[in-house]
Amino acid sequence: MSAEIIAIFSAMGWAGDSIFVRFGLRRSNIFAAMLMSYVVSITCVWSYLIATTSLEFLRSPAMIYYIISGCLQPIFARALFYEGINRIGVARAGPLRGTEPLFGAAAAVMFLGEQPGIVVFFGTILIVASVWLITGKQEGAKKWRLIDASLPILAALISAISQTLRKQALAIIPDPFVAVAIVTTVSLALMIGFVLTTGRSAQLRMDRHSFFFFFCAAVLATLAQIANFVALGQGQMSAIIPLLNTTPLFTVLLSAIFLRNLETVNARIISGAVLMVAGVILITSRGHA
Repeated sequence: MSAEIIAIFSAMGWAGDSIFVRFGLRRSNIFAAMLMSYVVSITCVWSYLIATTSLEFLRSPAMIYYIISGCLQPIFARALFYEGINRIGVARAGPLRGTEPLFGAAAAVMFLGEQPGIVVFFGTILIVASVWLITGKQEGAKKWRLIDASLPILAALISAISQTLRKQALAIIPDPFVAVAIVTTVSLALMIGFVLTTGRSAQLRMDRHSFFFFFCAAVLATLAQIANFVALGQGQMSAIIPLLNTTPLFTVLLSAIFLRNLETVNARIISGAVLMVAGVILITSRGHA
């Protein structure tokens, strides 16, 4: 199987994760969703590392980057994104979460001294236009505030900052599975600490209905992470990254099919998702410009 096809499967996996989380949130909350996601991911990744890798990496200076990254993502990024799904729906939150490459490009300019070309600026315009379309309110639609739409955008910003830290760590230990294991473990510890100190332990409980959907979401998220790293390892980054960021298209498509009774997917959202992906592809493919 080619790296490009694996990257597309990764994008589809993240979209499927959003759909299952949306179903599960009808009878539960984001803390239970995150707990399931973390536990499944940690169990799978740590089992793989213990079986195949020496644990000497725990003494590496790269751990500090991973720990700081874990304090940001996935806990805060995923919490904001899941709450965004809860407030404005998957069809809107998914594409807005896809603005991460925009923040990544901005970080490259400010902190790495990169000089993007006109293609990047044109991609930025497309992304801004897509945000306007997706967040535009229409008559008859469920009421929500503009601040609700900022949640998945903030998730994208935090994710971009976290990825910058991971880049530094991967330069020391070039093993993405180590990154996933450490940052997810840190996030789980922080979440449990927050829940216990604020007396919200009851929110970690879920009924059988939510358990099924959150477990399915967690499995898809774990597989999507693995597919992401396999694709990056086997293919050219300039070709793989644009494909990984096609998740908003699959999110909107799956929302239209499976969430018809929960959400409205209109022409504005579909057009916004298309513009979003077009802008992401332009920005992440700037090496060809």
